[in-house]
Amino acid sequence: MSTPRDPSSNDESSSQGGPPPYGQPYPPGFEWGTPYGAPPEPPSGAGWDPSMPPPQLPPSYGAPNYPPPGYQYPHVPPPGTNGLAIGSLVVSLVSAFVCCGALGFVGAILGHVARGQIRATGEQGDGIALAGIIIGWLTTLLLLAGVLVWVGLLGVTAAGY
Repeated sequence: MSTPRDPSSNDESSSQGGPPPYGQPYPPGFEWGTPYGAPPEPPSGAGWDPSMPPPQLPPSYGAPNYPPPGYQYPHVPPPGTNGLAIGSLVVSLVSAFVCCGALGFVGAILGHVARGQIRATGEQGDGIALAGIIIGWLTTLLLLAGVLVWVGLLGVTAAGY
């Protein structure tokens, strides 16, 4: 049966040329290796040869490439508002206030088509198209409700109640 090793004893490091265990002096003739970051010594006889190309440098991570002074980027106008979205809102509002809801479904359908175009092209006007859809369908529903009430009143009047 072997005796357990003392973890504080570092016999291997002193036999392999490493530093001695903590608290003990360095053996005579002990030298440290190359310090971190120092380049290795070139082999004997090697020197700088002017015919050799310069070493490749790593890529630089400096400032981004800005345009030269005085140069301006071309002006890109923002995307415009979809025409069908504007038309949808106008038709829906005209239907609500002028035509008593008769054209509300046209404004709602224009709004649905406009939203499809807006998703495809990235134009502005999605909120305008949505407002046209909501107002258009509401005026259409109010028109239908008014017609049903009117027909009901005609039926009651004709029946003599």
